[in-house]
Amino acid sequence: MAIPLLDSLELKDKDITADALHTQRKFAEYLVVKRQAHYHFTVKANQATLLEEIALMFEDRKQPDFVMHDPPDHGRIETRNIWTTSALNGYLNFPHVGQAFAIERIAIDKKTGKPSRDIAYGITSRSTQQADARRLLEINRGHWTIENSCHYILDWNYDEDRCRIRTGHGPENMTRLRRFAIGVIKSKGVRSVAQTMRQL
Repeated sequence: MAIPLLDSLELKDKDITADALHTQRKFAEYLVVKRQAHYHFTVKANQATLLEEIALMFEDRKQPDFVMHDPPDHGRIETRNIWTTSALNGYLNFPHVGQAFAIERIAIDKKTGKPSRDIAYGITSRSTQQADARRLLEINRGHWTIENSCHYILDWNYDEDRCRIRTGHGPENMTRLRRFAIGVIKSKGVRSVAQTMRQL
C-alpha cells in the first residue's frame, strides 16, 4: 500500500488523489485521522457496493453542478460535467466521506466527429464548504494529468506496451522500477525525461 511512501511527506490539508486500487478504508483513515489530509478517491468495481450506491444516487442526473470545457488539444474537443452530493455522507459505509461525485467526460474526435462518453464516480473527504463542484473537478483533472503523463513516459520511452515480461510479479516489478527511475530523473529538475534517458 502507499502508506509507507507517504510517511515522510508533509500532507496536512493536502488533497491526496488515488485510483480505485487505493480506494480503501484503511488508507482513508490514515489520510484523514493520522495525517490531517483529504482524500479524493475513484470508486470502481473493487468496491462494488460503494459503486452501486453512488451510481444509484446519480442515475437520474439533472443539470450538472459545474461544466468544464477543455481546449481542443490532441485532436479532441472535451467537455467535463460534474454532479456532487453530500446526501450519502451518513449512509455510505466508508470513513470520513464529505461528498460523493459523478464526472461525465464527453469527447469529440475533431477528424471523424465521432463522440465518446464515459462516466466516473468518486468520493472525497472534503465537505461542500471546503470544496465546491468546480474545485472537485479541478482536483480530479489534476490527478489524471499526472497519471497520463507518467503513462506517456512509460509507453514512449520504455515501450512498455511491447514488454515481453508477462508472468508472476515480473510486470508489476518492472513498472515499479521504471516509475522509480522516472521519479529520480524528474527530481533533478530536468527539462526532458526522454533526452536525459538517452544521455544516460
